[in-house]
Amino acid sequence: MTVLCEIRRLAVTYRGETMPALKAIDLDIPGGERLAIIGESGSGKSTFARALAGLLPDGASVAGSLRWSADRPPRAGRDIGFVFQDPSASLNPVLTVGEQVAEGARRHLGLSRRQGEARALEMLERVHIPDPHKALHAFPHQLSGGQRQRVAIAAALAARPGLLIADEPTSALDMVVQAEIVALLDELVREGGMTLVFVTHDIALASGFADHVAIFRDGMLVETGATGKVLARPQAAYTAALIASHRDLATPPLIREAGR
Repeated sequence: MTVLCEIRRLAVTYRGETMPALKAIDLDIPGGERLAIIGESGSGKSTFARALAGLLPDGASVAGSLRWSADRPPRAGRDIGFVFQDPSASLNPVLTVGEQVAEGARRHLGLSRRQGEARALEMLERVHIPDPHKALHAFPHQLSGGQRQRVAIAAALAARPGLLIADEPTSALDMVVQAEIVALLDELVREGGMTLVFVTHDIALASGFADHVAIFRDGMLVETGATGKVLARPQAAYTAALIASHRDLATPPLIREAGR
C-alpha cells in the first residue's frame, strides 16, 4: 500500500478551548484508496479533515506532523479538493454555477475565461447535473440540494486534485440522494485514480464503498483498518457499539464480504 500522508501525534486545540479537538492522532492516508473517517458529532473528524487540507481557522494550535509523499506539501484547491457539509454555505449565492466551478481551474491551471467555462461544463457533465448548459448560467438557489452538492463536488475537482476530502457531504440530504452522492464520489475517484477521505457519522453509509475506516471518538482515534476486517472483528468496544446500532451491519449475511 502506498502511503500518501503519514500523520503522527497530530493534536489541534482551538482558541479559547481548554480541551483539544484532536489528541495525538497517528494515521496513514493510503494513496489511491477510499478512507472513511467515522464518528459522532464532536468526535474531531471534521477538525481532522480540515487539518489535513490546511483549512483550520486562524488561532487553532497544531502539534505533531503531516509527512506527505510528494516533494512539497499539497495546496488546498489545487492538490486537495474539499467538499463541505452544506453546499448552501460553501457556494456563493451571487455567482453563477459556471463561475464557481471554473474559479479553481482558472486560478490553479491558468485557464482563460473561455477555457474555464469549457472546463466547468465538462465537470457539470461528469457529476451528472441535468441540462448542464442551463446549469452553467444558473445561480445556486435555482438548484435542488442534491444538485448544489454535485456542483460543490464539480468545483472541488475542477483543478484535478489528487486528494478529495468530503466532509459530511450527505448529511443534509435525504437517503435516496445520499446514496446517489456516495455513488458519484466513488465513480469519480475511481475514474480519476484519486484518494478519497470521506467524513461521516454513518458507519453503514461508509461500509458500502470505503476500503479503510478510521473510527474517532472524543478527539481520539480508537480503531482503524480494512473496512471488512473492522466490521467483522472490531477491536474497540465503541466500534462494536456503532456496528450494533445498525442492524444490517450486525447480521452475518452482510459481513460475508469481510475479506475484501
